[in-house]
Amino acid sequence: MLSRLKTLTVVALMAVAGLNAAQAAEPLKAGFVYIGPTGDHGWTYAHDEGRKSVEAESGGKVQTAFVENVPETADAERVFRDLAQKGNKLVFGTSFGYMNQMAKVAKAFPNTVFMHATGYKTAANLGVYDVRTYEGAYMLGVVAGKMSKGNKLGVVASIPIPEVIRNINAFTIGARSVNPAITTRAIWVNSWFDPGKEREAALALISQGCDVLMQNTDSPAVVQAAQEKGVLAFGWDSDMSKFGGKAHLAASVLHWGVLYKKTLDEVAAGTWKSSDLWWGVKEGAVNIENFGPAVSTPVKKLAEERRDAIKAGTLHPFTGPLKDQSGKEFLAKGKTYSDGDLKKMSFYVEGVEGAIPK
Repeated sequence: MLSRLKTLTVVALMAVAGLNAAQAAEPLKAGFVYIGPTGDHGWTYAHDEGRKSVEAESGGKVQTAFVENVPETADAERVFRDLAQKGNKLVFGTSFGYMNQMAKVAKAFPNTVFMHATGYKTAANLGVYDVRTYEGAYMLGVVAGKMSKGNKLGVVASIPIPEVIRNINAFTIGARSVNPAITTRAIWVNSWFDPGKEREAALALISQGCDVLMQNTDSPAVVQAAQEKGVLAFGWDSDMSKFGGKAHLAASVLHWGVLYKKTLDEVAAGTWKSSDLWWGVKEGAVNIENFGPAVSTPVKKLAEERRDAIKAGTLHPFTGPLKDQSGKEFLAKGKTYSDGDLKKMSFYVEGVEGAIPK
């Protein structure tokens, strides 16, 4: 009888050990919610490339799912709830307008980690993350300042929030650092992804004499319009050269995978804590890439030197002296604008024409 009890105990322990091993082998499930389609070749495309890279590199330890084209409305709340209910231990929301919905759902699922891109609300299980897109805009500006013949740059802008205003300013600062005669004008389309409006805005800027275009929108429509009209443009968030090889000067490419890997590793290890991550060139999250044939070797070298200086911490795009649009100095010589000030930027710098929509 005693021998039988020992045997049963050993069998039970082996069963428990086997169950624990099976549980340990289960992949970490993570869900991603996208504002646009994965094929936009811009913001959502870049996020999805990051998602795919971390899943591929995990060796089966990470399993991801995504939902695309989710509007910044109450419907987003339903999507976040659904992903949490399906067992995703980590949920990423990739647009600013998801903030309130994510904060609400995070309260309802305290054992799920939520990460919100570009937001500012945090909780014990809700963190925020972003990339320093302004660093990419600054580097593109350096190239634009060297390439423009008419000294007029154009930006197809999405929605007038600090992120976009900051990028327009950094682009202008970069351009004027190599060509003080440069001016920039923006046309706002009030959408992140609307190829038709993006094209119309690009054509309008070209008709106003802008010969180099940047965008803070998601489709390649701006590059396509530039190619048609014989002017120059940049890829934004990803390489867009295949949509206009002659027009495409370079791209500010976002590598979200480095942020996703860090977060997934921490959740898997049980070491994740709510934080505000803002990564850029230094961490490998932003880079200037895919220089086009119109860019000379000296201009490419200059842009890469500026990138390397940002990486080394010896250059910050928002370093004084800097003036606002009215000519009033807002940053003294040698001073650097703080992250807090950058995150609430609501004015144009010197060289940007026009007004920010209310």
